[in-house]
Order: sequence, then C-alpha cells, then structure tokens
Amino acid sequence: MSTASSSPDETARAPARGRPVDEAKREAIIDAARHSFFERGFAASSIEQIAADANVSKVTVYNHFGDKRGLLSATVDNECSKLRGLFHIGETPDGSLSERLTTIGAAMTAFLSRPEMVHFDRRIAAETEHDPEIGHAFLNSGPYRMKEAFTAFLESRVQAGELDIADCALAAEQFVSMCKGIGDLERRFGKAVDAQADEARIAGAVEVFLAAYATKG
Repeated sequence: MSTASSSPDETARAPARGRPVDEAKREAIIDAARHSFFERGFAASSIEQIAADANVSKVTVYNHFGDKRGLLSATVDNECSKLRGLFHIGETPDGSLSERLTTIGAAMTAFLSRPEMVHFDRRIAAETEHDPEIGHAFLNSGPYRMKEAFTAFLESRVQAGELDIADCALAAEQFVSMCKGIGDLERRFGKAVDAQADEARIAGAVEVFLAAYATKG
C-alpha cells in the first residue's frame, strides 16, 4: 500500500468534512457557476473564474464542492429543485387531479423551454461527446432526481385511491414524454416556443394519462 501523501492541489480539491457550510458563499458560488455553465459551457468554465465571480477563493469552491464536476451537479440540482417542489406532497397545488397534473406539466414545459436551459442542454450534450461522465453527472443531478420526485407523487396518488398504476416510474416517463412531445425537439433545433401547441400537448397528455390510470367510479 502506498504511503505517499496527497499533493497540496489534491488536498485543496478534497471536500471539507464536518465544517459548517457558509450558505451565503455557497449560494454565491452556485449562482456564479450557473451563469458560467449556461453561458460558456462546462469545458470552458474554470474554477478560478467562478471563484472570482463569486468573490471567494478557489480553495473555498473546492471545500464546498470538491471539483468542477461536483459544482456542476450542485448547480443542476439547484436549478431542478425549483421544479421538484411541485411534486412534494405538502406543496402540490390544490384542485382536482387533472388540474394538478396540468399545473405540473405546464411548469415542467416552461422550465425546459427557458432559452438558457435549452442552450445549456445543447452544451452538455456536445461536451458529453468528449467526456461521458459530464452527461452522467447531469442526468443524476437533474432528470433522474426529478423523475424520482414525480414517481413519488404518483405513488402517493395511488395510495390515496386516485390512480391505479402498477409501475409509477414508467408512468412518470410516459406523462413527461407526452407533455414534451415534438416541441422539446423543436426548441433544441431553434424553433420558437409555441405556447398554444404546448398547452394543447399538456391538455392531451393529462386526458390520455387519466384515461389510462385514473381509478373508476
């Protein structure tokens, strides 16, 4: 077993253990990282520049997030948490199940349609060609966690007797796919958002979803 000690650079990159988190600094770093990743892309962003933009030291960034990939994960998770709140049982909008699903579908579509999110999605996809781990980090921090949250919401509706679903994870994918439709692909290739078409897709998705899974009677 090697007994070589870690280099100063490796030590700086290691996340701190048991150290109280300075939330103000953490939020400033994530905000600076979000702007850099969205505008410049992951590969073109540097810890040094992000630290300067956040008015903190480079070591502070490493202490909070470990490395640039850890910072990417935290940034994506922070963005997606704005949408995941809709799936939390205590925060789910009031109204019928149809109305709640419509609200969730509309919020998700609006979230994915933001120009900066479309731009970021393109950059991540391009950079994944050179480094697949970037894509894995993005999926684990964003889409997969959102799917888990929506799956949990559907499971709660099954337990409440509103839905009859054998596989809530699959049903979650089905609903999201119907809401996105071809509009998601069109946005990635530069077509302007068509709010009327999005609204029709969401309404159709809710109708088909409930026809398949809503409990009868």
